[in-house]
Amino acid sequence: MRGRWLAGSLLFVGGIALGIRAHWPELEASAEAAILAPPSAPPSRLYSRPFLLEAGIEPDRLGLRAHLEAAGFRAAPTSHVAPGEFYEREAQWWIGWRPFPRTPVALDAADGPDEVRLVVDPAGRVVELRDERWHRLEPMRIEPVPLASVYGDPPRDREPVRLHQLPGHLIDAVLAVEDARFFEHSGIDLRRVVGASLANLRAWRLAEGGSTLTQQLVRSLYLSRERAFGRKLREARLALALERRYSKPEILEAYLNEVYLGQRGAVRVHGVGAAARHYFGKDAAALSLAESALLAGVLRGPSLYSPHRHPERARSRRNIALTRMVRAGFLSAGEAEAANAEPLGVLPPPVRVVAPYFVDALAAELTAAGPERNWLAREGVHVVTTLDWRLQHSAEQAVREGLLALEKQHPDLRRDEGPLQAALVALEPETGDVLAMVGGRDHRLSPYNRVLRSRRQPGSLFKPIVALAAFASGAEELTLASELLDAPLRLLLPSGSWRPANYDRRFRGRVTVREALEKSLNVPIARLALQVGLPRVVDTARALGIESPMAPEPSLALGAFEVSLFEITRAYAVLAASGVRARPRMLLLATDERGVPLEARPVERSAVFDPAAVASVTEALEGAVDRGTGRGLRAQGFRGRLAGKTGTSNSFRDAWFVGYTPALAVGVWVGFDDGTSLGLTGARGALPVFAEFLKRALPAEMAPERLPAVAAAPSGLP
Repeated sequence: MRGRWLAGSLLFVGGIALGIRAHWPELEASAEAAILAPPSAPPSRLYSRPFLLEAGIEPDRLGLRAHLEAAGFRAAPTSHVAPGEFYEREAQWWIGWRPFPRTPVALDAADGPDEVRLVVDPAGRVVELRDERWHRLEPMRIEPVPLASVYGDPPRDREPVRLHQLPGHLIDAVLAVEDARFFEHSGIDLRRVVGASLANLRAWRLAEGGSTLTQQLVRSLYLSRERAFGRKLREARLALALERRYSKPEILEAYLNEVYLGQRGAVRVHGVGAAARHYFGKDAAALSLAESALLAGVLRGPSLYSPHRHPERARSRRNIALTRMVRAGFLSAGEAEAANAEPLGVLPPPVRVVAPYFVDALAAELTAAGPERNWLAREGVHVVTTLDWRLQHSAEQAVREGLLALEKQHPDLRRDEGPLQAALVALEPETGDVLAMVGGRDHRLSPYNRVLRSRRQPGSLFKPIVALAAFASGAEELTLASELLDAPLRLLLPSGSWRPANYDRRFRGRVTVREALEKSLNVPIARLALQVGLPRVVDTARALGIESPMAPEPSLALGAFEVSLFEITRAYAVLAASGVRARPRMLLLATDERGVPLEARPVERSAVFDPAAVASVTEALEGAVDRGTGRGLRAQGFRGRLAGKTGTSNSFRDAWFVGYTPALAVGVWVGFDDGTSLGLTGARGALPVFAEFLKRALPAEMAPERLPAVAAAPSGLP
């Protein structure tokens, strides 16, 4: 075995020499063809939807200040505002307008006012828009909030930096850990090759490769990561060709911009610029010695040594980097000791990288669309999404605070492993736009998107669909006042006897359709489903947009099959839109660096149900909020029209609540990933999270006829 490793090592060195001699022209051509992407190449950037300024909006309630600050606007001391500044006094606004996208190329052709003034009435509503010369303006859109910047397919977050912008201790740390002799070798470090060969002999396996920083760059850009001698030979040959084609500073700069340093859901974090933002929320130029050592330390295994998931391992790797810097002469022992004593200082992902579950979902959608429409795989593309930044922020807070409140009230729900989870999605019924998406309590710990990927039994959430099937069946005599029998029901099925029961195990005799929906009675709704026909119920669910497998079986009426939170919320959005189904949309507009449209997604709508049939269901679900299972919302002070329904699956494994108005449909799920029983109904488990969202998205003392959201079709967008 040892002889085999020694022979392999000798073949490796000999193969490099022979390969270089025989294929030097080919190697130079390979390096020339694989020119390094210049660090200044712009990434593709994702944004929220713009903020539409128009008469009738209420800037304070819509969170205009928060949007401006998140978009990078600065508060000005006076009403003399420059581009990118704003000033507010007594509810009047002055905004220094700037074009979007904000790139040097786009700015050359910018055409717009220098200033936008909002004239607001005493009630806080915008009366009109004026420019700096007091000319009346048409509705205008304020630039969106940045969500993420990514490269390539799979999507990568990357902030290109120049070598001279980086602190010297960051460069020293990387060299000390990865390639201390970088400026001495010509692409291959034979001393390291021999050392690695000896280590492999001692381990009796391919434990070390002896790769230089240049070889690592070649591997990252051009080759696979398999550990095989053939690949190592190709890697070494290309490394030598690369060193001949580029200078050492160019190679080092390319490496620091390309190296993989972590993961944010589906988005890979590449380069020290993006990593500095990801881990510390700062520019790479501002990194401290301890922070630089941490980044250098996690290079060996960003997942294994992730400071977010494995802080002690990360601390150990940081200390190894500091020790190697001392050994290489880059640091004194005292400096290393001081840096070693500092906390990791790792922060959550920076504020400007928001909505990670939404970003992951859009990235997956664009990847599935194919290379020609995967805008995130290109350079310099600006992707404007449907995400409402204010509602997203409210949704994230609601999930976090709602889960903490549930765990405080029910200590048995607390877990260190496999903690209690929640998901929330908000849709705009008229357009199908996804306004907010939270797929779990902490994306860093679990990027699994429970809005889209998790499928659970919806329980009583399915009852309004049964009612809609009945109202839409053409039976004119059926109304909310029609009576259903609430009495024991027994069906003999091939699988056995089926006997549905109500939640409280009581039977009420004859009840109205309205009462059955408001109080979420199982047996009358099951009878209604059998009366209208189970195939018709399946067809109704399909028309509402539910695509998960369903069978025309009696238990279907009580939500015994599995759906995603997105599907069931989309179905309720059709109710909110009076029977019109809109195709879900996450992308509004993609433009090139000049702002020229590459793709604009139109609203796609189709009428699928009679508005009168839908109105009957909505009226009953408004009653569920006023008097039924959703009445907890009224107890918290919410007024105005709001329809909603609770859902609870068998054995209390899943708690659901979906509520809507004509402007907004919101779905919430709460449960454990492993299906452990919550012991809570939808009213006690999911409704509080929904209420927390409403409190944050709206003033707590009011719920207007139409929940406000940033306008769906900003000027110039589809």
